[in-house]
Amino acid sequence: MRPLAGLVALALLTAGCAGTSEQPKALPSNVAYHGVEPLPVPPRPSFVLTDTGGKRFDFGAETKGRPTYLYFGYTHCPDECPTAMADIAAALRKVKPDLRKQVRVVFVTTDAKRDTGPVLRQWLDQWSSSYVGLTGTQAELDAAARASGVAPGEVGPDPSTVPGHPDQHVEQPGTAPHKHFGPLGYSVAHSAVIYAYDASDRLPVVYPGGVTPADIAADLPVLART
Repeated sequence: MRPLAGLVALALLTAGCAGTSEQPKALPSNVAYHGVEPLPVPPRPSFVLTDTGGKRFDFGAETKGRPTYLYFGYTHCPDECPTAMADIAAALRKVKPDLRKQVRVVFVTTDAKRDTGPVLRQWLDQWSSSYVGLTGTQAELDAAARASGVAPGEVGPDPSTVPGHPDQHVEQPGTAPHKHFGPLGYSVAHSAVIYAYDASDRLPVVYPGGVTPADIAADLPVLART
């Protein structure tokens, strides 16, 4: 697909988990990846947060030299976040096991108030126990977002829920099957793309909503090259 006109434009790819996001403005380019290609290509960011086991996780050091999918979202998200996690899981099932083992998937919450380590772990396990969930203070999470060229999450209105079921919502078309483990409460606007870092510690492609698991899987062998 076409490249973004600078990393700043990546921060505009945000959604309030209601299904809409502003699409990137792109420059003409030869097709190389199945997502959107940032120009200039940003480096892998450095930030330290806390994983679901309570240990400090240095993103730059722990993922260095490995293809890595990074996503900023929250567990009470009704559509974008579970669909992104499901799409990555489906993409990884399409590649060979030796390639799959190289990949790190890191989910950074934008909701420090509700997304504790255990909450993150239970939610992520719907797709894979290998996914890394990261949390911290809201200031730490906002700093990690900025280090990645992403706008920090912002609290929004309460999502529409099923009457009598505060932990359920009417699913938007295309939303992946998933469960919530508590009342949905307020929403959080957040980056609505999957950030894909390569083995050379660069960000050559991002995947907005609408990119398929097959697209993600097709790019993975290229991401794994050094």
